[in-house]
Amino acid sequence: MHFIADLMAALGVVLNGIPQGIMAMGLGFAVFPTTFSFVFASAINGFYGSVAPLSFQAESLALTGNLGKTIRERTSIIFGGSLIMVFIGVTGTLTKIVSYLGNNIMSGMMAGVGLMLAKIAIEMTKEQRKIGWISIALAAITYLITKDLVWTITVSVVLSSLYAVKVEHYRAELPAYVTERKFNFMRPQFNLRILRGALGLACLNIGANISYGLITGQMTGVKPNPVNLNLLTTTQAIADMGTSLLGGAPVETIISATASAPEPVIAGIMMMLIMAVILFAGWLPKIGRYVPSTSIAGFLFILGAVVIFPENAAAAMTGSGMTIAAITLVVTAIFDPFAGLVTGAALKFVLPLLGLGV
Repeated sequence: MHFIADLMAALGVVLNGIPQGIMAMGLGFAVFPTTFSFVFASAINGFYGSVAPLSFQAESLALTGNLGKTIRERTSIIFGGSLIMVFIGVTGTLTKIVSYLGNNIMSGMMAGVGLMLAKIAIEMTKEQRKIGWISIALAAITYLITKDLVWTITVSVVLSSLYAVKVEHYRAELPAYVTERKFNFMRPQFNLRILRGALGLACLNIGANISYGLITGQMTGVKPNPVNLNLLTTTQAIADMGTSLLGGAPVETIISATASAPEPVIAGIMMMLIMAVILFAGWLPKIGRYVPSTSIAGFLFILGAVVIFPENAAAAMTGSGMTIAAITLVVTAIFDPFAGLVTGAALKFVLPLLGLGV
């Protein structure tokens, strides 16, 4: 029974990643070389027993697509950002950041991430209203009955996608030139736009690795949190560095329902290997035509508003430092996790110097 539950969780997260994979193709990234990232990360997770898998992440794709004007600029941004993140991971800087900030600020940031996810889910429904609200309704009903994120993502994504295909005759049109099954070396280039993009992507990944990584670890129910942030950061950076040189898409830390599976490490590895097979075989364009990105709205809403926010908001508002934690929460929800962390860290340093209570 454990294997079936692990497989369901893996397939659910694969379905979650497919719309982001389609987004990557739309930005000009080749999906075939990205196979390397999934195979590499699954090997590392298996060797070290890490519960935090990597996959396509809409935030990093949107940032890279916005700051890079051509595919070569975009892959150069990913390469530059991965160099920064390798340094951060190898030197252990990420865990030092967590140690300095403390539990209140970290919990405030994670609560803010919960609100961000709920907001993103609602915004997604504006693109395809019926599909989005069906996904949210199905997710809410499923979670109320099962209290299980694996069933929540599986039921909401599959059934809302079936509605989209059968009732609304949904079909996605994808560019053909990014689906070639071959490797094309892309030599990194450098200009101010790429430097800005690399720094921006690194900042995004700092916040994502801390928040999404810790949230995924939190979902296992194991204490202390089983996610090694330095290992996660180094793995993600090396994976991106390799695939970017071949024109592939970035894969980053995600909040993964595989952490709720009976064997979270095995479920995460299964998810990445299934995704690797889909990319290697050239199935993503075919599968992705029938899975609208809005189908994940329900899972994101439940994960953010029901699972992440209440627990972390309660933790942030206990003990000393509640004021800073509250501000961190709000800034994270409005902007992004890194902005929230920077604000929290600055206030933690400055307010005591001014003799102000927190």
